[in-house]
Amino acid sequence: MKTAASPPPKTARYAGLDGLRAVAVILVVLYHLFPGWIFQSGFIGVDVFFVISGFLITSLLLRERVSTGKIALFSFWRRRARRLLPALALVLTVCSSLAWIVGGDVLVRLGQQLLSAVTFSYNWVSIADGSAYFNAAMPELFRNLWSLAVEEQFYVVWPLILPLFLLIPRARFRVLIASALAVVSAAWMAVLVSTGGDLTRAYFGTESHGFGLLIGVALAFGMKRALSDPRPRMHLLLVRVAVGAVGAAAIAALIGVALLPEVDGVASFPGVLLTAGILTGVAIVAGSWPGVGIGRALDAPPLRWIGRRSYGLYLWHWPILVLLMSATSQSTAASNVPVTIGVVAVVITVVAAALSYRYLEVPVRRYGFRVCVSRLLEHLRGAPASRFRAIAALAAFALVLGGTSAAVAAAPAVTSSEAVVAAGAAAVEQARHKVPPAPRTLFPKPLPALEPIQGDQISAVGDSVMLASAPALIERFPGIAIDAAVSRSMWQGVSVLQDLADSGRLRDHVIVALGTNGAIDVEALDRIESIVGPTRQLILVNAFAPRDWIDGVNAELARFSAIHRNVELADWSGAIAPHIDLLSGDKIHPGESGGRIFCDTVDTAMKDLQRAQLARAGQDLLP
Repeated sequence: MKTAASPPPKTARYAGLDGLRAVAVILVVLYHLFPGWIFQSGFIGVDVFFVISGFLITSLLLRERVSTGKIALFSFWRRRARRLLPALALVLTVCSSLAWIVGGDVLVRLGQQLLSAVTFSYNWVSIADGSAYFNAAMPELFRNLWSLAVEEQFYVVWPLILPLFLLIPRARFRVLIASALAVVSAAWMAVLVSTGGDLTRAYFGTESHGFGLLIGVALAFGMKRALSDPRPRMHLLLVRVAVGAVGAAAIAALIGVALLPEVDGVASFPGVLLTAGILTGVAIVAGSWPGVGIGRALDAPPLRWIGRRSYGLYLWHWPILVLLMSATSQSTAASNVPVTIGVVAVVITVVAAALSYRYLEVPVRRYGFRVCVSRLLEHLRGAPASRFRAIAALAAFALVLGGTSAAVAAAPAVTSSEAVVAAGAAAVEQARHKVPPAPRTLFPKPLPALEPIQGDQISAVGDSVMLASAPALIERFPGIAIDAAVSRSMWQGVSVLQDLADSGRLRDHVIVALGTNGAIDVEALDRIESIVGPTRQLILVNAFAPRDWIDGVNAELARFSAIHRNVELADWSGAIAPHIDLLSGDKIHPGESGGRIFCDTVDTAMKDLQRAQLARAGQDLLP
């Protein structure tokens, strides 16, 4: 006897799509879990998914209209809900409960994340949320759901717009219009990036990153006739060989693009992304072409297994990575994942996705929500073993639901790094409102003895690390003039120092801590040394952060300080390395005790430089 929720009739399957999904999820997972290794541009896997989704959804809707004469919107949306919601709900509740156990920064703004995830608005919430600096450093447990939001917005809107496209009489014009819209979308991303806009806005925006979906739409319009009514010439051996070779080359090129170094700018956004989308379209055509072997190769059992579970693999891998990094007190920065953490994350991700697929996703997709609930109730009334399994399932559901509620209730509003930086900014602002003493001049008149350096002799220019250390600096050096800002680079510091010098506010001891936010060059250091001049002391503070440019920054600072007589290196990296537990969750910004170490490091460097200068002047006053 058939129930009202019997599964829908099977639709034609496109060869190679599962294999392409496997390629896409492998690229994304390896990019996130092993950053900087092989697939440095593995983020293009998301665009592979976009093209596949645009093609598949449009093809299914077109087939439905041909076979039934209409598009049943609610049936389509119900099928999408069956496909997407079960695995998503499981990931959200399980990972939120685990985050509650781990605690700390991993809970930050969890309620907002959950709400934006279930409403499929994660991308726009992330754009509206603000600070790109802290978005790069904070854990954001469900950050990967931005792409799911883009796809779901497409699933909601596109079936409403498709009938308008079908009013266009010829398929070639539909292809041209969809392709033109894809070009407009990519061009808009290029404008946002090239005009200095927020890269997050360009990358997460539905309209600026919709070109992959639109490429898939254009492809579906173009292939409709070919796939439904193959012409004899399509089966010619020479044609099949040529199409297979082009398809294989496209897949190889796609992997080659993923190997390219990641760079910001129009070359990658949209250049690399658009290239990946076009190559994916070529691969779909080749895989679906009758009699071509590339489709069968992509459907090899291992790739098909991964492809069918690609949705779960994508959902699970990022929150698992964040949880592991937080639980092991690692930095939450995505660019610094230890190999062991990456391997463990892969294993857990595969197991979780496989279990979710078998015991949750397939049953709900096949039978629907109501039938699955009815079967669960039947198990509760069944044999003891069946009843035990049902009770265990309900208990697990109640447990993760309670854990999720507890996690939301315990979630802090800001990360530990944001908190220490905000406290530093408040301390600096409070100090500015006090009446400062007139700055004293130490140089060029030499000191007869090694005197303590007072705060009113010090100008400090830095980034958020100095800002987080500001309370300790102000306590140690009352009257110190601190000018520090989040995400400040070395070149921005040059302008700040020049303004201080031009206005006569640059004091005799100058501390510069600007190596955290990017590579530096000798030209910027030369400018700083020139502004400071030979009559002042310059202290360059090196950097400590889980970022790949830090070693180069520290090497350049050490080299520069070694060849200039009025420059001394403050080894913050060496001082804090044995005490990373004193840093906030991002392993960059010091807390209260870490700030004192920052002060000690700077104080030691200033005294060392003062001793060296006095010794060179023939006054060896070392104790």
